[in-house]
Amino acid sequence: MEIKPQYGFDQLLFGMKMQDVERLYGRPDLLFDDEDFNIIALYNSLKCRLTFYADEDFRLGYIIISNPEATLWGQKIVGTLFSDWKPVFDKKGFQKFETEQLDSVTHYFNEDHWLLIQEEFAQICKVEIGAIVKDIDNFDWKFK
Repeated sequence: MEIKPQYGFDQLLFGMKMQDVERLYGRPDLLFDDEDFNIIALYNSLKCRLTFYADEDFRLGYIIISNPEATLWGQKIVGTLFSDWKPVFDKKGFQKFETEQLDSVTHYFNEDHWLLIQEEFAQICKVEIGAIVKDIDNFDWKFK
């Protein structure tokens, strides 16, 4: 299950609608709305949370992954150290990370590629990726 910044995760592509995702993975284990009326779908087997943006005709725009089998550029990422990944990120053009420490959790956020790495107790525990904004009014949807 490959994490593809700017594109998606596994067979998921940014821009898919719920029915596209359900054709691939079936019905989600849990479905609810957030405070912005976005639809949130949880898939326990994938260990991921999908956000379908209400103001974008409910297209898939954000994915949170905590699957220990998930890979980034062919290498497992959950359970590893951010510091071990820093040279890889630099080589791939992901040099700028904003860092925020909240109690036991450290967030590393790269806005250019909309990638957030969450590390707790010195191990990456979540990877969050989002669709890229192409211009002020449009996302760069990968699924047409």
